[in-house]
Amino acid sequence: MRKSARPLAVTRRLLRFGSNRLGLNDKSGLPYTAQKWGAHMRFTGLLMALVCAAALFVPAQEDAERVIQSKIIALEKAWNQAYKLGDKRALDRILDDQIVLINDDGSQQTKAAFLASIKKSNSQEQQVAPESMNVNVFGNTAISTGVFRANGVEAGKPYARRERFVDTWIYKGGNWVCVATNATPVLR
Repeated sequence: MRKSARPLAVTRRLLRFGSNRLGLNDKSGLPYTAQKWGAHMRFTGLLMALVCAAALFVPAQEDAERVIQSKIIALEKAWNQAYKLGDKRALDRILDDQIVLINDDGSQQTKAAFLASIKKSNSQEQQVAPESMNVNVFGNTAISTGVFRANGVEAGKPYARRERFVDTWIYKGGNWVCVATNATPVLR
């Protein structure tokens, strides 16, 4: 009969208090596999908590995006109204000082030149109304696209035009301002 290298009492004490030679941890008395299991469970729990927290931000982000879209649509309508009424102060607040304005004939205007060209018109002479509008938000930038109809009198002759527009808005100094606009006639 072979003798054990250790007496039974020593083996029990080592099992109870832990020993690295037996695959046990000195601090917890648990086998390394149990420690790994606990570490994996803690990691899995933390990962699940992060995934759930991230899921909570998605609806909040969508709500924030809808608020921005509504704000941009309101600014687009305010721009049309200010243009119709010849309200240069309102247009000055809506348009950035460095705005790039591309007219429907392809010409480019500065903000100062655009504001100088604005004249108050009779509400029966000038009407600018959006037919469709879509706003895409990219952080602190929003792109507004759509079609508007303009009716009025130019050089004594009535006109009716439809134009597709692209307006670029940025959130700057606590306000949304338009930094670029382009209008292209819709021929069909």
